[in-house]
Amino acid sequence: MSGMQATGLFVIYLVWGNWQKLIKIVTVKIMPSFFLPYANSRFHGICEGSGPQLLVCLHGFGESAMHFLPLVKHMGRRFTIVGLDLPFHGQTEWNENRPFSGHDLQALVAMILQRQERQQFSLLGYSMGGRLALCLAAAMAPQLQHLVLLAPDGIRNNPWHMFVTRTVLGRRLFKYFTWHPQLFFWLLLTVRKLGWLNESIYKFAFFSMDKLDKRLLVYKVWMCMRRMLPDLKKVKRLLAQYHIPTLLIYGKYDRIMPAVLGRRLADGSIKGEILVLNKGHQLMSEELGKEIMLKI
Repeated sequence: MSGMQATGLFVIYLVWGNWQKLIKIVTVKIMPSFFLPYANSRFHGICEGSGPQLLVCLHGFGESAMHFLPLVKHMGRRFTIVGLDLPFHGQTEWNENRPFSGHDLQALVAMILQRQERQQFSLLGYSMGGRLALCLAAAMAPQLQHLVLLAPDGIRNNPWHMFVTRTVLGRRLFKYFTWHPQLFFWLLLTVRKLGWLNESIYKFAFFSMDKLDKRLLVYKVWMCMRRMLPDLKKVKRLLAQYHIPTLLIYGKYDRIMPAVLGRRLADGSIKGEILVLNKGHQLMSEELGKEIMLKI
């Protein structure tokens, strides 16, 4: 065989090998995707798994429905998993000139139920999505089979969040800081030096606001979601009334949403359990799906 022939075969081998890798990547990444028209907006979602029960998933800040794909491996035979991109995330287009509301979320889930031909569903929310899940649980408790909350926001009121989203002065300051962040960073550092803020929350706040595009996303999402505040007493009353099994999962090293907060919900008045994993705030993995399946 000549050197040119050998070189040609080697190139063909490399090209074919790369195509095989590309085919494998495409096969892994392509999954059922859908859009829900809603008023002037359009919501994007994904649907995976083939189980007889429906699991609706609400993601955290800066993420998307794709975040829940690792759960399919261990949960996909029992559940059909539907993830929804929230406003200003993923491929969802929020075009309403008003904040997103509990009524909007309830209407969207009703559309998913109709699409899946189901009457009941289970609900999973992570971080910011946990706050929305608590609001939805109160609105749709009679149809809810399980509630799973991953390091959920909304169990404890955040005074800073309340100030900058619920007051006129706070909203004006928040908008100013978005475009002129120097004073914000000075205040953040000062509060940290005084010991009023732990290092994890300081780093989280800093890296969430260190660039203009990040600050704009925080501003838009916080303003859009400002009405999504759960009434914890009402949520607990309805979870108890309808005997809804509730699982709260936290990371042992999570300083943003520490596990101790879970006791405010799972205080003995509901059918609730707290699971603490050897992780931080980032909980999503295939192993998490396995842990959830052992508990529900």
